[in-house]
Amino acid sequence: MKKLKYIAAIVLAMSAASCKKYLDETPQGVVSKEDLTTPANTDAMVIAAYSYLGNDYYFYPFSSMWAYGSIRSGDAYKGGGGPGDIAEYNQFEVFSNNTITNGSGDNVFYQLYVGIARCNTALTLVEGQDVANYPLKTQREAELKFLRGHFYFLLKILFKHIPYIDETIQKSAANYGAVSNVALTSDQLWTKIADDFTFAAANLPVTQTDAGRATKGAAEAYLAKTLLYQAYTQDDKNNVTGIDNTKLQAVVANCDAVINSGKYQLDADFADNFLPQFNNSPESVFSIQYSKNDQTPLGRVDAGHCLDYPMDAEYGCCGFHVPSDNMVNAFKTGATGLPMFNTFNDNDVVPSNDFNTNTFDPRLDHTVAIPGHPYKYQTNLPYQAAWARDQQSYGPLLSLKEVVAYTDPSFTRFPPFMSSSKNWEIIRYADVLLMKAEALIKLGRENDALPLINQVRQRAMNSTALLKKADGTPTSNYKMDIYRPGVNCTWTNDYAWNALMFERRLEFAMEGYRFFDLVRWGIAADYLNNYFQAEVKRTPHLVGAHFTKNRDEYLPISQAQINFSKGLYKQNPGW
Repeated sequence: MKKLKYIAAIVLAMSAASCKKYLDETPQGVVSKEDLTTPANTDAMVIAAYSYLGNDYYFYPFSSMWAYGSIRSGDAYKGGGGPGDIAEYNQFEVFSNNTITNGSGDNVFYQLYVGIARCNTALTLVEGQDVANYPLKTQREAELKFLRGHFYFLLKILFKHIPYIDETIQKSAANYGAVSNVALTSDQLWTKIADDFTFAAANLPVTQTDAGRATKGAAEAYLAKTLLYQAYTQDDKNNVTGIDNTKLQAVVANCDAVINSGKYQLDADFADNFLPQFNNSPESVFSIQYSKNDQTPLGRVDAGHCLDYPMDAEYGCCGFHVPSDNMVNAFKTGATGLPMFNTFNDNDVVPSNDFNTNTFDPRLDHTVAIPGHPYKYQTNLPYQAAWARDQQSYGPLLSLKEVVAYTDPSFTRFPPFMSSSKNWEIIRYADVLLMKAEALIKLGRENDALPLINQVRQRAMNSTALLKKADGTPTSNYKMDIYRPGVNCTWTNDYAWNALMFERRLEFAMEGYRFFDLVRWGIAADYLNNYFQAEVKRTPHLVGAHFTKNRDEYLPISQAQINFSKGLYKQNPGW
């Protein structure tokens, strides 16, 4: 004890003697403005902006947007341990009890603005560099505007009316706090987002040395996506009031630029998009890059999907993101091998577990974990209904695209959760083809859209190599065809539009954007209320679910954000 007191006295004396010296030192872990202005550190700040693409978590998943785009679309139930398990997601799913104090909505709003702040900070640093010392100045500026456009795009489809903060505004705290979420009209906001992608498309290279950096093709594809949303004009109550043909023509032009670049193509097998060994394949136009064993404590894993694994002993948590009966039924095909547009939901295949009498689009077993079927193509690991966490509420199914086999090198645990370092696609080439097809059909050019839709369908037809049981027999009974006008269909504009809407659902099921398609097309209210009317007979957790037209097309601006802005932010219609 005496020795400890003696040592303490020496330490205190030394501290007093060198107090001034310590106060003059820059604390470790603090980066000064001067440090950041070097070319090397400016480039590091660009990477920091990229890193925010994957900075989501289970309570605010903005990588795939499954909590906002799948479970609000009729494609998925919330899942988990019942309606009270992350009750905020239950509010999203049933709409009727959502509130302006929903914490997940507030979190995703805040987190996306943190990503934007990183982009703006890095843009200020890049703009302050001299080209002689920083030769990639314009390219890095284009990358940052691409990233900022991405974050704003997500905010726009979630909330519609948002404050627009660029690097100039962010420099001043006074200006930052004075920007209202209704300072710009909805159309003006879309134009701001499009401007970032336009700049990026003009200044990004066709290829990048580093996987994951934005390219010219990625910017052109994202510009096409932005213009496609902007083309469907909305009034102040979220009603779709018309369509801008000039914007649609620009969608076609940008998609053509991606298609004609020769850099992209559909993967040979649909499965390749969701297997880590095919990360950054030719179908990947832009994806979030994840990693593990990268000298960080937990790695850069996909934490936004960490709730979506089954309750099997090899996994252990948490049973969220459950495919709906309605969505499984949508994969059924008729006698001609085509979707059953109007009758697919008349008979429910899930309770009978009969996947041999009915016929199906192969994408079903790439998308949905079904009892008795190999889990993630593992023939020695058939999925069991008991792996579902709450069958009484949500049934026996689970989502497949975002997960990996527990034997895969990318799989990782961070108890109680688990995930992987598998990339997640933001835009893949199939989306480019179907965006162009959508614009062409709306322009009255359905015949030009036909081969684009058929490219996507043909690939799906060819994607059965991995869909085998342990005995080598097909996992389900597959029967699928492309559209053959005059043979198995009459290719009118109305028929083509139904085909396009169905194709987007089947191709991108559980990937997180279905709800936003419904809102863009102006059919969300009728579609979802019809869905609830039928689906509530299959699952009790949807009792009371109702979509309120002119309100539920967008999430409310959270009360916390309105309070933070001192009332400057205005609430969305209906809330």
